[in-house]
Amino acid sequence: MSSSARFLNASEAAGQLGVSAKALRLYEQRGLIAPVRTVAGWRAYGPDQMRRAAEIVALRALGFNLTQVARVLNGDPQGLEPALAAHQSVLESRLHELVGTIEKLRGLRGDLARGAAPTAGELAKLAGAATAPGVAFDLPWPWGGERFELGYFRPLNYIIGPLGSGKTQLAQRFAQTLPNAAFLGLDRLADGGAAARARMAADPALRSRVETALAWLVEDGARVSDALTALLGGLEDDGPAVTVVDMIEQGLDQATQEALIAHLRRRGPDARPLFMLTRSSAILDLAAVGADEAIILCPANHSPPFEVAPYPGAPGFEAVATCLASPEVRARTEGVIAWRPHATAG
Repeated sequence: MSSSARFLNASEAAGQLGVSAKALRLYEQRGLIAPVRTVAGWRAYGPDQMRRAAEIVALRALGFNLTQVARVLNGDPQGLEPALAAHQSVLESRLHELVGTIEKLRGLRGDLARGAAPTAGELAKLAGAATAPGVAFDLPWPWGGERFELGYFRPLNYIIGPLGSGKTQLAQRFAQTLPNAAFLGLDRLADGGAAARARMAADPALRSRVETALAWLVEDGARVSDALTALLGGLEDDGPAVTVVDMIEQGLDQATQEALIAHLRRRGPDARPLFMLTRSSAILDLAAVGADEAIILCPANHSPPFEVAPYPGAPGFEAVATCLASPEVRARTEGVIAWRPHATAG
């Protein structure tokens, strides 16, 4: 290795690779990567370590768990077939959606050639090929009954707002309005996850899905807990067409939250829609929001909720940013609610 080669600290290396510093530590704990140490004992990543880490990140993006990653790096193909088959299925699904979009484009061009201009709605659907149909309803308290419309929604939808903004009421109205929707409230934690475990005991298929998800999350640094088990018991239930979750981060530490959102993003663009209330910057990392995700802000002044684009300068972006806090800060304010008459705070 050249003495002039630049070495990165853990934060710099993680940022360049697009992962968390904790993920790098996990790779090290599993023996997948060995950073060098500075004289002061700090981890440092040179060109060799960065190449190795980039390979690990790429394999994770293909859907390999860390055990499978280790086998690939060691030249052992055992157990890779299921992971490759799953990745092929995701790509084929995306290809099917792309072919469908191309057909829509061909049809619109044909209409245009015949003098029939496409509507704004038809064009918007092209940009949101991986979206579900929209929803419209009258807003509940604390709004004045204004009409709320969401043209379409994505696989991951964040509902956010300050205390007392009405975000819980908005989430509940989504669950009431959308066909075959389920609402996972905070009562999922009331019995220490006993209800979720009972459902899994009665449904071996659900138990298998939860156990598989738990294995992935643990490999990404999550800590198994009653709160996580109760949450997965609802998320992995294949009955509802849409799931709405109240404060998805409740009871989960930072590492678990980071592993959870990474797991949810791996579901792909054809996953059933999920609406999540959150105020955690680990769940809603504004720098990581992708095309299959949407942010819905409930403003503090009770003006109607609206979708916020995830980039600085967009209307509502700063308001969203001020609502978010790290899991450590969120834990200190847990249980704090805004008072309001005859209702539960948002």
